[in-house]
Amino acid sequence: MARLTAFLAGLLFGVGLLLSGMANPAKVTGFLDLAGAWDPSLALVMLGAVAAALLPMTWAKRRARSLLDQPMQLPQARALDRRLIVGNLVFGVGWGLAGICPGPALTILFAGHWQAWAFFTAMVAGMLIFEALDRRRTQGA
Repeated sequence: MARLTAFLAGLLFGVGLLLSGMANPAKVTGFLDLAGAWDPSLALVMLGAVAAALLPMTWAKRRARSLLDQPMQLPQARALDRRLIVGNLVFGVGWGLAGICPGPALTILFAGHWQAWAFFTAMVAGMLIFEALDRRRTQGA
């Protein structure tokens, strides 16, 4: 049941990305172009997503187990450290250059956008590099 729920949640997320325009690199770069032809519509999508998540997140913080009786797994870290800041900068630069982030990249991977494949390849390479560096860091500590 947990896998079916995860699949359905991912499917709903992907459909939401497509319907909102978040999977359209041109729309995303238009949103990020503050000095040019700025398109603020994605800000409304983001505000809607935050508003929709407020109640469920508040509920989740008060529970030890999910509706499927699984342990609730919420992020515990609260500190702004170097890894978080550098990771966010790299993510932001990649998002700005490509107009694609991980969710939309997977959503449009087979839609004929070569940019999605280039982004996906770079994303996987980045994950592998991070894992190798993190493994090296933890083994050296």
